[in-house]
Amino acid sequence: MKDKKLLFLTLYTFGLTGGIENVCKAFGKALTEFLREGKIKTYQLLSMYDKGGNEKYIEKALFKGFGGRRILFSIQAILASQSSDIIVLSHVHLLIYARIIKKIFPKKRIILYAHGIEIWRNLSAANTKFIQNEIEIWAVSAYTANRIQALHQIEASKIQVLNNCLDPFFEIPKTFEKPASLLKKYNLPTNSKFILTLSRLSSTEQYKGYDQVLAVLNELDEDVHYILAGKADEKEQNRLQNLVQQNELQQRVIFTGYVPDAELMAHYQLADVMVMPSKAEGFGISFIEAMACGTQVIGGNQDGSVDALRQGAIGTLVNPTDLNEIKSAIETCLAKPDTEIDKRQLQDNCLAHFCFSTYKQKVGQLLELNA
Repeated sequence: MKDKKLLFLTLYTFGLTGGIENVCKAFGKALTEFLREGKIKTYQLLSMYDKGGNEKYIEKALFKGFGGRRILFSIQAILASQSSDIIVLSHVHLLIYARIIKKIFPKKRIILYAHGIEIWRNLSAANTKFIQNEIEIWAVSAYTANRIQALHQIEASKIQVLNNCLDPFFEIPKTFEKPASLLKKYNLPTNSKFILTLSRLSSTEQYKGYDQVLAVLNELDEDVHYILAGKADEKEQNRLQNLVQQNELQQRVIFTGYVPDAELMAHYQLADVMVMPSKAEGFGISFIEAMACGTQVIGGNQDGSVDALRQGAIGTLVNPTDLNEIKSAIETCLAKPDTEIDKRQLQDNCLAHFCFSTYKQKVGQLLELNA
């Protein structure tokens, strides 16, 4: 395998923030380390929409961003595939290139990353036939694997589950005090309890479960505050603010807006519980980020959150449509002493399964680097 060359095709890797982009960065970093360790001969990462890269993750000379110039991207992707042994696609929208490559070079090994809603939808007949017969699929959770297997009639043997991991540069806290800077920034009382949802707030993705949390907030103790963190589009921001006003929750809900990477750890540490009872999460990287900071987590029991919470072994799974169950779970978590020992144990359990080194080892096995 040491003489193998890999090509990684993405839509975005650095130009957007989200779960898929986090996966692209982690996979790119794994390729960089495999190259430095002599386990592969070389790799290239071509991004359709990025303008620039990040040398922490990707060797500068091996990254090319096309800034939306799709024709140039298309030409370079096909040319680069000629000298590549393995081609990995970050997104189902890149299947057109895989089909062209496979037609020209039928023996190429092609792998498609499957995340969540992007591949749970109906595909064209040509794309469906192609993924059934011509490529391998890496699904980020068992839920995603099962759903695409049923929807697209794909043999189970063609799908491997590769859970997401923490960003290789995610800051892991050594202590667990609530950050005084954020208490001051959001004008929060120090003796209150805080529940957190950290996610993109999108009017087209209303499955994260924050509506359900808002629905039960008035039934929780008055000293419980809800921190809704993440960038919101204008339509969703207006909807949520109206919902907060209708339920007279203005003094108990904090909208933080976009949270930069450098402030993620502090926001997770501010929370007593991270709550996201979603119904259509492909995996849920924010769950494992929260647990890596020692923060208890509540997630939905009907989607990829089950993988992130290790089938309930390291977090609480609830029916995302059952308000009483969500309320009870929040109250139970908030009532726990949640000592430093508890936080450390949760952190250790999370890192044992979802650290970058564990992910990298699994990627190496799937790519058969030791074969």
